[in-house]
This record gives sequence, C-alpha cells and structure tokens, in this order.
Amino acid sequence: MIKKINVTLVLIAIIGSIYITITKDKSLLYVLKDMSIILTINALYIVKKIFKLNISDAIILIYILFIFNAHFLGVTINLYGKIYWFDKYTHFLSGIISSFGAIFILVKSKKNGNRRFDIFFIISVTLMVAALWEMFEFTSSCLFNVDPQRVKLTGVTDTMEDIIVAFLGSIIVSMMYYFEYKWNNNLLIKKFINNVN
Repeated sequence: MIKKINVTLVLIAIIGSIYITITKDKSLLYVLKDMSIILTINALYIVKKIFKLNISDAIILIYILFIFNAHFLGVTINLYGKIYWFDKYTHFLSGIISSFGAIFILVKSKKNGNRRFDIFFIISVTLMVAALWEMFEFTSSCLFNVDPQRVKLTGVTDTMEDIIVAFLGSIIVSMMYYFEYKWNNNLLIKKFINNVN
C-alpha cells in the first residue's frame, strides 16, 4: 500500500510539472526549476540503489511527502507565493524530517544509545541541513539573479526565520525522543526506529 502511495505521488509530481512546463510560457530558469523535481523526488531511490541501503517504503514516503510539499506544491504550483506562511511551514517540516534523518543515521551506524549525544546530533544535523539550504538559496541568488531569500524585502530576517523554525522542529523531535526513552513509551520515535532496523 505504501509503495503504491509513493509511486502515485511521484507520478503526480512529475506529470504535473511536465504539464505546467508545457502549458506555461516560462523562461529556461523556470523550466529547469520545475523539471528538477524528476531528480529530487527520486533522489532517495537513487541513493538507495547506489549505496545498496535497506530503506523502508515508510521512510521513502516521508521523504516523498516532503519533496511533494516543498518542491511540487511550493515551487511548481507556487504556494510559496500564494500562501504567506507556506515557506515557514515547509522549513518547520524540514526540521522535523531532517531530525528523523539524523535518527536514521544514528540507528544505521549503531551509534544511538547516549541520549545526550543523540539529541545533540539530531539538532546539529537539522541546523546543518538548514544552513546548507540557505547557502544553496544564496548561491542561486548570485548565479541566477533571483531572490529566494527575499533579501531585498527582509534583509536577513527571512533566512534567520527559516533556520529558527527548522530548529524548533528539531527541538520537538528531540523532546519526543528523550521522553519516549525516559518514560519507556513506544510511540512515534521508537516505532520509526523499529522500522529502520
């Protein structure tokens, strides 16, 4: 069932992006931006195949849902421009998802167990991902003369707010992680870890 959902979302995003690219009069930059979803939404499948990783369909679904939300809905459908809070929502979601990515790394490397280190690692990975994304946006601004960080409008405020909401997402996941182990509950985090193993 999950595999079918994954395939359906991938097809909707790819076909939708192709349709929008064909039917809209856009510059080459917009065509590249819309069509790059073919690579981004399939990236985890590519990584899985190249590195021969055992990544469950549930984890792939989390990734695909994020890319569908951030890239297809946000960029291609342009919800970033139509809904004022959509950007912050997406960065908050990225903080949560990158935190689960950090937990995935800890479990796969068999390094999890020291709760203080685990929480430090989860938050650090999230902040690294958020910073790398903002560096990517800045590089895009310089290369293509666009303003995804809205520097002209907000200065550094938009960039800092993006990093802060991602950080808040990682704090929520870290607290869930800590308290599930402290109170010996088998909720979202432990179920995710059991799915990774």
